[in-house]
Amino acid sequence: MKVLCISASNILHSKENSISQILCSKISEILREKGIVCEIVDLRDYLLQPCIGCGKCFESKRCCNDTDFNTIYEKVIESDALFFVSPHYAPIPAKLSMVLEKMEEITFLHWWKDNKYKSEVYGVPVGIISHGGGSDWALMSYKAMVNDTIANALDTIQGKIVPYNSEWNTGISLPVQKVLEEDGIFPIQEYDWNLLTRRLRDYVELVLKEV
Repeated sequence: MKVLCISASNILHSKENSISQILCSKISEILREKGIVCEIVDLRDYLLQPCIGCGKCFESKRCCNDTDFNTIYEKVIESDALFFVSPHYAPIPAKLSMVLEKMEEITFLHWWKDNKYKSEVYGVPVGIISHGGGSDWALMSYKAMVNDTIANALDTIQGKIVPYNSEWNTGISLPVQKVLEEDGIFPIQEYDWNLLTRRLRDYVELVLKEV
């Protein structure tokens, strides 16, 4: 089994301390315990371009203008399960939006010509994990803005969104424990990593059951 975990953060200065990247690493550790290979894609490493609607992907099922997208897409379609880990921006990071819109375009154009068309990620189980600077009170807003947005795109692509429960039907959202203000311009976020790891472990199990 092969799993791909996409870290959607755009923030360069956080480097290896990116929360999205740390969460992907924890997912990878959980899977490694089960003998499952997990590759992490950090979108900060890719120079992605927005879709311009040229339609050339109808023939190739790849983007003629964006080799970095094609590299990511090959990893996506080779995977047995996917995880998307995204912070709350406006509402989702720009590079993640570019990846999703191109996968949507490839799928939609073929579906439009043949409503029985099955995409290259048809039925692949997908877990969605969001996070932001708010504690438990903010999580439902993250679900609406981040999880649901990603899920809507992945539904077009024909992936299989794995719910956490009836309320959290588009994945999970993880809270901060405390937000501190220091000398820099950015807030400092602290997390209860034991709690977050337990939630991740539960959700990973649910996704694996769908493979």
